[in-house]
Amino acid sequence: MYKDLLIAFTRSGLLGYGGGLSAIPLMHKEVVDRYKWMSDDEFSDILALANTLPGPINTKMAGYIGWRLKGFWGMIVTLLGSFLPTAILMILFLTLLNAFKDKPWVQGMAKGVIPIAGVMIGVMAYDFIKKSGNGLGWTATILLAIASVLLITLLNVHPAIIIVILILSAFVPWDKMRKGAGEVKK
Repeated sequence: MYKDLLIAFTRSGLLGYGGGLSAIPLMHKEVVDRYKWMSDDEFSDILALANTLPGPINTKMAGYIGWRLKGFWGMIVTLLGSFLPTAILMILFLTLLNAFKDKPWVQGMAKGVIPIAGVMIGVMAYDFIKKSGNGLGWTATILLAIASVLLITLLNVHPAIIIVILILSAFVPWDKMRKGAGEVKK
């Protein structure tokens, strides 16, 4: 299994051009779809928690998933797989790009990758919204999405604060509150 962990996280780390966010859909593909180490729900929970903590999301998720699957050595393997090949390639690639930075093909290549990373993140977001709609219901999902966008864009509320509030709201007995509100006091 260590070999599979190394392959999965090396693949998602190397191909996730554009940073941690672009590597997450690739990590999801490896962890949930290809190797079936965890469910969509488990991966979503890890992603939500990793978003609330400081630091690079790709390494936080890789470390935790490795720890969860194979303990300390699993964590070491997934961390090495997620950043070591990328670090080596980055040094080589940036040295080469720096030598040719004024060439139009280099500038075009860099601009062409941005929409691809955006599409990958959008597809993952769509999958999460669809799953949320099936779990929470579409009305709650749409209202939470709109409220989150408004809070983040208009009021500059940090996304981590919204995530923490949503996690804490999972502990509120909403069904009991609704039943209590609908009853007439005698």
